[in-house]
Amino acid sequence: EWERERFYYYAFIQFLITGVNGSFLTGDIFNLFVFFEVMLLASYVLLSLGGLKKQLRAGIMYVLINIVSSMLFIVAVAYLYAVTGTLNMAHLSVRVAEAGQPDLLTAIALLFLVIFAVKSALLFFYWLPESYSAPPTAVSALFAGLLTKVGVYAIFRMFTLIFYHEPGITHSVIAWMAGLTMILGSIGAVAYGNIQKVLAYNIVIAIGFIVIGIAVFQEAALTGAIYYLIHDMVVKTLLFLLGGAMVGLVGTYQLKEMSGMIRNHPYLGWMFFIASFALVGVPPLSGFFGKLLVLQGTLETQFYVLGAIGLLSSLAVLYSTMKIFMNGFWGENQLSKEDEKTSTQGLLLPCTLLICVSLFLGIGVEWVNPYVAEAASDLMNPAVYIEAVLGPA
Repeated sequence: EWERERFYYYAFIQFLITGVNGSFLTGDIFNLFVFFEVMLLASYVLLSLGGLKKQLRAGIMYVLINIVSSMLFIVAVAYLYAVTGTLNMAHLSVRVAEAGQPDLLTAIALLFLVIFAVKSALLFFYWLPESYSAPPTAVSALFAGLLTKVGVYAIFRMFTLIFYHEPGITHSVIAWMAGLTMILGSIGAVAYGNIQKVLAYNIVIAIGFIVIGIAVFQEAALTGAIYYLIHDMVVKTLLFLLGGAMVGLVGTYQLKEMSGMIRNHPYLGWMFFIASFALVGVPPLSGFFGKLLVLQGTLETQFYVLGAIGLLSSLAVLYSTMKIFMNGFWGENQLSKEDEKTSTQGLLLPCTLLICVSLFLGIGVEWVNPYVAEAASDLMNPAVYIEAVLGPA
């Protein structure tokens, strides 16, 4: 809306993207902290832009939680620098291997894990459903696709490149956190009858599933986790846009107060249906290949319980998204075109582009997978990155 746009909405979107790109590209752990803060400061403004009561209530909780986690982040960076004497990630990897204080480094590693778990909604996700359902649809969709994924990326980067000295402790803790996250996220997704809350809890389920890749620490699982991460960024953004369109049409978030929209908006309905099946991992859609490789990794490393939880969470995803589809699009049509609160004009084009990307990730897996597999191989062999940064040993 124009009232929000004139308060520098587009400028803060650019700051948010800057923070995300900087977090992905930096090779220095202090710069990672800085870019996280750039991203978070922009998200604080975007979350509260408009000044609605629910935005301010969710914004206070979101800001406080991230301030505490950022404070712990800078403390953890200071401890790590005190032990290793460097902040360059490649150099940190070498110094951690040479350091003679494994217990202290394990404590620092667990502190970093808690910090990034809060930022990615891994187990500590109590802030996410309220925060992601408060802002306008365009902001919620961007948050759903990007913000938590930066925290997941940081976990992958830290625990493959730097903290690999005690995988029996750190990766076991990550496995427990992934399993509990999927269980609790599934309960929330099934229990709620609010579109935005259901979709928010599906973000939580996906975070737990993606982190299985680093928990089992096996190349096939890592490949699948990266592929599923890319797919999830696209499909979650799409689902939040489609869910926002549904809310805009009927003027309510409650599923029990809507039905029959497929009669007036068949394209919207079938896009939601396809996106839901992609999220579950129905072949040949984009979620299938990544999910298959992650589950294959759990079987090969004998993480059977984690694999079973991942499969059961897929059923929770299917049930919760079909609940939205059946309640929102099926049944008796309650609204005529004239009664609709807003229009979908202009929204269907970006949704169409996103669903095309999702279909390409599923059907074109043979073209995409070599790049994803190479990324997973480099994560499993940090010497490749170290040599690229520091030169030959």
